[in-house]
Amino acid sequence: MQRQHTPRATGTRGVLTALTAAGALLLAGCGGASGDGSSARRADRDGLPAAPERGAAGGQKNGDASGARKFAPAPAPDRLSTFALDVDTASYGYARRTLAEGRLPDPATVRPEEFVNSFRQDYDRPDGDGFTVTVEGARTGRGTWSLVRVGLATRPSGDTGERPPAALTFVIDISGSMGEPGRLDLAKDSLGVMTDRLRDDDSVALVTFSGEAERVLPMTRLGGNRAEVRDAIETLEPTDSTDLGAGIETGYATAADGLREGATNRVVLVSDALANTGDTDADTILERVASERRENGITLFGVGVGSDYGDALMERLADRGDGNTVYVSGEKEARDVFSRQLPRNVDLTARDAKAQVAFDPETVREFRLIGYDNRRVADEDFRDDRVDGGEVGPGHTVTALYAVRTAPGAEGPLATARVRWLDPSSRTPHEASGRIATGALRASVWGASPRFQVAATAAYFADALRRGEDRGEDRVRALPGAPGLDRLADRARELAAVTEDKDVRALADAIRRADRLTGRG
Repeated sequence: MQRQHTPRATGTRGVLTALTAAGALLLAGCGGASGDGSSARRADRDGLPAAPERGAAGGQKNGDASGARKFAPAPAPDRLSTFALDVDTASYGYARRTLAEGRLPDPATVRPEEFVNSFRQDYDRPDGDGFTVTVEGARTGRGTWSLVRVGLATRPSGDTGERPPAALTFVIDISGSMGEPGRLDLAKDSLGVMTDRLRDDDSVALVTFSGEAERVLPMTRLGGNRAEVRDAIETLEPTDSTDLGAGIETGYATAADGLREGATNRVVLVSDALANTGDTDADTILERVASERRENGITLFGVGVGSDYGDALMERLADRGDGNTVYVSGEKEARDVFSRQLPRNVDLTARDAKAQVAFDPETVREFRLIGYDNRRVADEDFRDDRVDGGEVGPGHTVTALYAVRTAPGAEGPLATARVRWLDPSSRTPHEASGRIATGALRASVWGASPRFQVAATAAYFADALRRGEDRGEDRVRALPGAPGLDRLADRARELAAVTEDKDVRALADAIRRADRLTGRG
């Protein structure tokens, strides 16, 4: 295992976090490959490297035309895997909420990378700006299969006083469903707390939507105006239908009117993302988001709420808006997002960050990136800085797991991982890299470091939920070395004791619930 760092050249409660996370998480979005065709999303539904269709640049362009989910070897000689960085966690939060209500989540809402990235990791941190790259792996016990963990980490959060000012437009869903306890009421409390926590030179605006959209508060500097902001928050009351399209349009118009040069300009959408009136066409809404991002540099942060939740639409909105999503369901979770994540997300470390992993053809027979299905980037676009990547703030970690089958008796280099990003101010590109050889693979996943095991447990759990009840030739095959849910819950409980991490204990509880719901527990 080898870690290297390349420095940068220049120098809720329920919905509580919704707004609260909104208050700062908002400032560290993660956009995927662009939807304008400049960055191909190439992979079949199972996340395997697609069959090669060579273009002028020689890279892969499209996935398997049949759409079949096959556990197939990567095509030779292409041994590259490229994706935009992603710090979303909404998929895991929503799955936990669904399981707590006694239901299995829809497999289509399960994104493994969001499960994995919901947990703290133990990567080395850079001394300055930029990333460290950590690459390590362990044998799964199934043939010559291993799990390889690629970990990217930014510097810890520093003095928040050094960050640029924030210009945040909150777009709040006040439809009838938001009147249920633990939604709009907690959103209001969260906005009030956030108003007290933001700086005097930060600005906020407030837009509401139900059957129509209304600009409740134009962009307002907090210094000397906090009472006015609080009064606007107190006027929020639930009404009837949900015109999400109108809310998005008015929100972005408000953000554009209040655009501040040199500030972090972001729209924060708090909603169950269930549009039922007005313009409900997802593509039209998405185009508005993408257009404002391109023209004004305004990004989107989505905060999902509610037991009925439009996960797919919210995720796509954030993707097109160069943003990210979080889902909140309880007071404890909301407070954690607010107190822990807010300070580290107001600043920005990297723009358009992408990762590329190159597997050695002499030692690797096949590989599979676990998740990141919506974040794939064409291999030849890794160093094309016109192609969208992800935005990452200080104190973040990003983890990607690969299932890798090595050649029998293989010895030597296994993989090299690179991350490329743009300086947020100068847009100067930088890269960092790390690598691993076959000799560095641990003998067993369950003998690796505790945090490696946590990542593996989260990935195995997501994989089990995503496979659902698939049957026949199109069935998604389990990740190599996957234990049953009952044993996986035991592993998570043991890890919770070792790490003394309440989040890992909650993971164990979620796995146990899933096991019971499938009839095996």
